Amino acid sequence: MTDWVEILKEQTTTGDQMGREVPQMLANPDISEAQVRTLFSALEKQAEFVEKLRMALEKFGHDFSIIKAAERLEERYADLAAAVAEKLKAMRKQKK
Repeated sequence: MTDWVEILKEQTTTGDQMGREVPQMLANPDISEAQVRTLFSALEKQAEFVEKLRMALEKFGHDFSIIKAAERLEERYADLAAAVAEKLKAMRKQKK
């Protein structure tokens, strides 16, 4: 049987790490547009995975606090993806 709560814990650890690393990556003046696009894609995929995880937690009747933690993680990935999208937009403006 799948341990959804354990998967959520692992994903939360990864989300915490990404929350620290993504701003550092974006602040690096040597980051390329391709790297930013790749980062955005990875964050989007992670957000989709966490959304599916949240839906599974809901389906299997986990406590509200567990589902709320999954929602917060979804929001974290969405916020990180938005920050990366802004960086990409700014990089494209600079090219023009």
